[in-house]
Amino acid sequence: MNSRKPQQDIPNLLTSQDGATTAGTELSNWTTTLAGCTEVCSQKSEKGLKQLKQKKCKVCKTLFTPNKPLQAVCSVQCAVGIAEKKKALEHAKERRETAKADKVKREKLKTRSEYVQEAQYEFNRYIRLRDKGKGCISCGTDCGATAIGGSGDAGHFRSRGSAPHLRFDERNCHLQCKKCNRYLAGNVANYRIGLIERIGLKAVEELESDQTPAKRSIADLQFIKSVFKIKYKELEKSNG
Repeated sequence: MNSRKPQQDIPNLLTSQDGATTAGTELSNWTTTLAGCTEVCSQKSEKGLKQLKQKKCKVCKTLFTPNKPLQAVCSVQCAVGIAEKKKALEHAKERRETAKADKVKREKLKTRSEYVQEAQYEFNRYIRLRDKGKGCISCGTDCGATAIGGSGDAGHFRSRGSAPHLRFDERNCHLQCKKCNRYLAGNVANYRIGLIERIGLKAVEELESDQTPAKRSIADLQFIKSVFKIKYKELEKSNG
């Protein structure tokens, strides 16, 4: 037997009063939901706009309101300026890299005597600063006011030629006027008297008897140069 109910027995929701009420309720709910979504989207949009606060232009430093979150400049002119600045920085980096490469090449071509000269320069510079204001060790002349040139020399008690192993010995080198050092062959007799007053007789005799050979490699010379360069800077800083 067919238990299916006749079609006319099924209530027509669209035409019945209850069906109309249900459809109206659903339509009202959808309208409310749509209005809520519109309001939320509007709030989010307004919130997004509020986040784009004024910022300072990276080029001209004036305040402006950006059109995009990552906008860093206020105008086309400033955008061109920042591009030129970036290009200049890149060129500067290239120049530094080129200079560094050239320095490496020059180091490879440098002779041992050049390394000696560089180390001697830093050593002599330190000696002159260390003894500043003491006057010439041989004659006591104010080396800054001598008539034969200013500032004085870093004069060696035992010369670099006769005692190369004492070339960088601080006890063996002191501020000396150019007259004594260059024109009086070091004025050694008076140098010895002045040296005894500064470091004592025992230390002077040790210098005079020291015949220890010194074979300095290029690495040794580079180390000596760096040591006296640092000592000079530290002394300069402490002197104010």
